[in-house]
Amino acid sequence: MHHQKLESYRTGNLDEMSIAQMQEEMQLGNITSEELVLMYKENISLRNENLNAVLEINPDALQTAQALDFERRRRGPRSKLHGIPLLIKDNIDTNDKMHTSAGSLAMENNYALRDAKVVEKLRAAGAVILGKTNMTEWANFMSDKMTNGYSSRGGQVKNPYGAFDVGGSSSGSAAAVAANLAAAAVGTETSGSIINPAAQNSLVGIKPTIGLISRSGIIPLSHTQDTAGPLARTVEDAVTVFETLIGTDDDDVITAFAEMFKGYDWHQHLNPHGLSGVSFGVDRELFKEIGSDQLDAFEKALEQLRISGADIQDISLGADQEDLGFAVLLHEFKADLNAYLAASNPQQPIRSLTDVIAFNTEHADTMLKFGHNLLEQADRLSGMLTEREYVEALERNRFLAAQQGMKTSLQKAGVDALLLPQDFGCNIGAAAGFPSITVPYCQTPNGEPFGITFAGQAFDEPKLIEYAYAFEQTTKGRKRP
Repeated sequence: MHHQKLESYRTGNLDEMSIAQMQEEMQLGNITSEELVLMYKENISLRNENLNAVLEINPDALQTAQALDFERRRRGPRSKLHGIPLLIKDNIDTNDKMHTSAGSLAMENNYALRDAKVVEKLRAAGAVILGKTNMTEWANFMSDKMTNGYSSRGGQVKNPYGAFDVGGSSSGSAAAVAANLAAAAVGTETSGSIINPAAQNSLVGIKPTIGLISRSGIIPLSHTQDTAGPLARTVEDAVTVFETLIGTDDDDVITAFAEMFKGYDWHQHLNPHGLSGVSFGVDRELFKEIGSDQLDAFEKALEQLRISGADIQDISLGADQEDLGFAVLLHEFKADLNAYLAASNPQQPIRSLTDVIAFNTEHADTMLKFGHNLLEQADRLSGMLTEREYVEALERNRFLAAQQGMKTSLQKAGVDALLLPQDFGCNIGAAAGFPSITVPYCQTPNGEPFGITFAGQAFDEPKLIEYAYAFEQTTKGRKRP
């Protein structure tokens, strides 16, 4: 950077700086939001070429930051996110000069007509939307052969820790935050797409209970399982973004549940002693295919939890991930995507899933590197959600995952939450619509990040945050790449 002060600050202070530290520095006048944007843009220009994590920069980011700096001087900060640069996954609508494409060249010229509700809330809190992140195309629901983190629009997202799986589908959001290209990011999950990349990139990821965060303006996969959530380097940072995203939305009826947390103090759960007297369940059937290095790391994490005052029990959820209804995703994807595309910007020519497939076929050399068999399977369905296969699969998910797996089994065992290595077994909580939080623990001998996931019942986020924060403070498992 030409400005020596900023270059010195960027190389000596910025990496791994928490949101609270940024706020303190801005309050003291040591840095400004404008300078944060400049420094993160410098990081992106230097590091993103090797990561493919950031798709595009918001042209208005710098002037937005300048305006927020002026507002801070005049009236003080709006919230803990005032002036903080954040990145947004490419399937989340932003009504600005950026595109929303779900990683697909078929949608590369799509400009959203309005902000997604989560973006609206971030802007209202004073956050700076720095840019859009790459992702696994169509939220990893294009082909069962596609690698995590690949999109036709952005190419392959790479893990900043080395030649490891970057995770999907919020791959760019995770890699960008891990590499310090922004303070934090917002991703989305249907089944593991926040938890998996968080674990693979030594990050904290919060996958919320369905109903706490609006899905309006997010390119959908499944209305029964989709949610947005934060990816951050610390639990505190993740909570700061998470609490901003929570809220009701007339356009997303399930968010009526968010009313119970109106005005709630989420930071009260940043309790370093939150593991004392807690009982965790471990279902080893969920990670039978885990590698030996990861299993060793998990066993060490269990011992650390015991030292911190937690009790560990082997339990059985009575549900296998293979029993859960994949048909739910197939049927809902067509119905939900068609509805989104039909209501999108009229100048955007892709109006249906059939149009997506036609575009891919016409541009096969570019679009079909991994095929699009999942799109084709979904498009053969009616999209009316009347099929017996769909209804039966939906009922099976609600019973096996929610009622039997994550409610009755945990209650009968007398445990407070489920423990998982990395994201093994997270599909059960996702099918149930229940929350999970992943926390970095260590790196395996070959340098691959390894995390622990705490999973609970609906609206258990306050408890899970306590467990995650206490574990983080005890282990200090994150190491910068």
